[in-house]
Amino acid sequence: MAHAHGPGAHMHGTHSHGAHSHAAPGDHGDHGVHGDHGDHDHAHSHGLAVAPPNDHSRGLRLALALTAVFLVAEVIGGLLSHSLALLADAGHMLTDVAALGLSLFVTWFSQQPETPEKTYGYLRWEILAALLNGATLLAISVWIIGEAVVRLRHPRPVESGLMLGVAAASVVTNVASAWLLHGGSRASLNLRGAYMHVLGDLLGSVGTVVAALLVRYTGWLMADPLASIVMTVLIGRGAWRLVRESVDILLEATPSHISAGAVRAQLAEIPGIESVHDLHVWTVTSGVIAMSVHAIVREPERHQHVLEHIHDAVRLFGIDHVTVQLERDEMFDREHHLHV
Repeated sequence: MAHAHGPGAHMHGTHSHGAHSHAAPGDHGDHGVHGDHGDHDHAHSHGLAVAPPNDHSRGLRLALALTAVFLVAEVIGGLLSHSLALLADAGHMLTDVAALGLSLFVTWFSQQPETPEKTYGYLRWEILAALLNGATLLAISVWIIGEAVVRLRHPRPVESGLMLGVAAASVVTNVASAWLLHGGSRASLNLRGAYMHVLGDLLGSVGTVVAALLVRYTGWLMADPLASIVMTVLIGRGAWRLVRESVDILLEATPSHISAGAVRAQLAEIPGIESVHDLHVWTVTSGVIAMSVHAIVREPERHQHVLEHIHDAVRLFGIDHVTVQLERDEMFDREHHLHV
């Protein structure tokens, strides 16, 4: 919502939904300052117009089916072969089943239309799912490392032949699942969480194959717990990045690829803008970046031009959802905390 404040002046709010903008300067005498939700026939919906994402649900369903079927085989193989690396891989695969199922649900649910109570719809379910997936991976990683330390102190014999066969089949399964999810992982944090689960399993399966070969041909039992530690550390690093990015989005932090200072400088160069304050840039969900800002523009006749220029300028940063408040004069009494 945007207003031009000052004696005898009023500026309607402007929201940009993609390439859409709305602004109408007018003179309302001494009737005060009105919001942009008043009784105007031309008022627009304030829901976020987001282009529908590519449908990756088919890939998710196939990956979920592959993972669920092989999970059973890997648990049985791990128990029969006494391989901690194989059981560790099965543990990650169990979280994969949950993660893929959650991602599939969220892919559908996040596309439900917005409501008057939820004006952004359910877009942030994607971020919650990514956070949950990352946190689960971290918890599983800690448990596996703890088990590996115990196994290092007290090595146990391993049936390397069975371990090798199951691990090799797991590599094939995870390669197929990763291929199904790879494309969508670039566009969605939710899908990236699911993809990272599968990629973690792939790394784990490769590590288990190496450990099985070492045990089979050298008799080095330490290879099994060491392989589980190495692959868990690799998985944990990716999980931590996923959790950190999810938390940043939930805290409405400035996206890492955008400099708030650069945005401020770009806006300050627009002719007619005297100063810029209360600038916020944040991510709503994957690929949807929003911005709000206050700007002082003394001349009312320049408001429409300034608004259009602001929308054009911030698109250079990939910002499409814009809320601007234009002010003719400083409002120190009403915005003291914004000007100090």
